[in-house]
Amino acid sequence: MVAEAGGEAVAGERQALDLLGDAHYRGASWVAVPVERLGVEFFRLRSGVAGAVVQKFAQYRMGLAVVGDVAEQVAASDALRDFVRESNRGLQLWFVADLAELAERLAE
Repeated sequence: MVAEAGGEAVAGERQALDLLGDAHYRGASWVAVPVERLGVEFFRLRSGVAGAVVQKFAQYRMGLAVVGDVAEQVAASDALRDFVRESNRGLQLWFVADLAELAERLAE
């Protein structure tokens, strides 16, 4: 499922649950969320927002893909850079440049 760029910001567990409910209804196994839908707090790991959102997706066994350019956020935080790198090695959370890259990863 691809979330619309103009939807409500994913600022915590409630918005994550809304996305999960919609994805489950549609029979999706992954949700692609445009970077624009994620607030500044998501990329500030100390806030706990990213952890809470990712944990909800893991609990419901649904993949989460952050779609778009995160270079600026990664450049500003070593912790975020490491988080992105480790996430992309796993099977739960991926940071991808665009939907084409996501499609390639899903096809592997």
